[in-house]
Amino acid sequence: MTIATADTRSPRPVRRPRPITVTVGMDGGADFRGADDKVIQAALDYTARLGGGTVQVLPGEYTFFNALFPPSGATLRGSGEQTILKKAPGVEMRVTRPADWYEYAVEVEDAAAFRVGGGLALRSDNIRFPQTRLYTITAIEGGLLYLDRRTEANYWLKENATAAAVHSLIHGWDVSRVTVEDLVLDGNSALNPNLNGNYGGGVFLQYCNRWRFRNVTSRNYNGDGFSFQVCDDIVFEHCRALDNANLGFHPGSGSQRPVFFDCESRGNDVGLFWCWGVCDGRAERCRLIGNRKFGTSVGHRDTDNLLLACAIEDNGEVGVLFRPEPEPSWTADRNTLERCRIRDNGRCGVDIRCSASGVRIVACEFESGGAKRQPVAVRIGEQVGEVDLTDNVFRGPARAVEDLRPAR
Repeated sequence: MTIATADTRSPRPVRRPRPITVTVGMDGGADFRGADDKVIQAALDYTARLGGGTVQVLPGEYTFFNALFPPSGATLRGSGEQTILKKAPGVEMRVTRPADWYEYAVEVEDAAAFRVGGGLALRSDNIRFPQTRLYTITAIEGGLLYLDRRTEANYWLKENATAAAVHSLIHGWDVSRVTVEDLVLDGNSALNPNLNGNYGGGVFLQYCNRWRFRNVTSRNYNGDGFSFQVCDDIVFEHCRALDNANLGFHPGSGSQRPVFFDCESRGNDVGLFWCWGVCDGRAERCRLIGNRKFGTSVGHRDTDNLLLACAIEDNGEVGVLFRPEPEPSWTADRNTLERCRIRDNGRCGVDIRCSASGVRIVACEFESGGAKRQPVAVRIGEQVGEVDLTDNVFRGPARAVEDLRPAR
């Protein structure tokens, strides 16, 4: 535990508090000793009681049976790549007794596969309102899994309700001013069911503001690497999303001013997915490389975002996709690509398929290494408005611009 000292020679009053720092580790030298999520959560709760502070997680691989829930004002700091927070193997099975929205338990066929304190995802296939909600198991009696809160949704047998031991690794809900840095999150995807990125991920935030991630890797998650919904001013510096099943970075619905500096997204379905109504975002010097579908994608009311000096290369289908939208008012306007390198993506470098206007593609380098890699550098769809193509460089056999607008 860090002990602060002050200059007692000065007559000036000491009016600035010094937050506490505690350590978590696997041996006797740490303030909190253990090797799972509970001990790190206990350290976070302890510092919160003292007004906030820093939890320093010492080197080691920590097994997670539930997410961490950092409080507002917390700093969670690892020891670089030597600190690994790894999800335990998860299971999924059918609910065997229908649960209504006002209950505190669900029944499963093999409760022994779950554990008290563990994370739980309940899902159903309701056609109108599919449900996925996350809980913590507070007790197990027979086949009943007791929950930390009411179900708040129906989980019926006729709608194929299931219970799964899946959860985020770091989860924030209506929490602000949190810093996470210098650690690795490993989702152990081969031994876990998938979790939709609108509900969880390696990192999942909802209604959170002013979080900062520095030097954090989220890898091998059976879902999204980093996902945040309706969150403002979330900043990523030197972060990596690697080999996740779905989206690497997912600035989600309604999120304003997300920032990505020197980040890498590789081996995911989509490297950087701008969801609904994401505005005034900035990705600078990022590497969106080798993703299965798209390097980055914008769509429904995503406006005024900037990709600056990014490398968008070797993605399976398209480097930059402007998603098609059924309503003209839902389009992605005034998005800018500037000084980006867009090379050897599948069928197209930049594909503008929605009726966007005010798109700027300036001073970018397009390169195609062969006829089967990025055969078209820029494709402009029939309904697209104004596009600024200034000072771009095109190399290789690819067609530079395919403009499908009738007036052109």
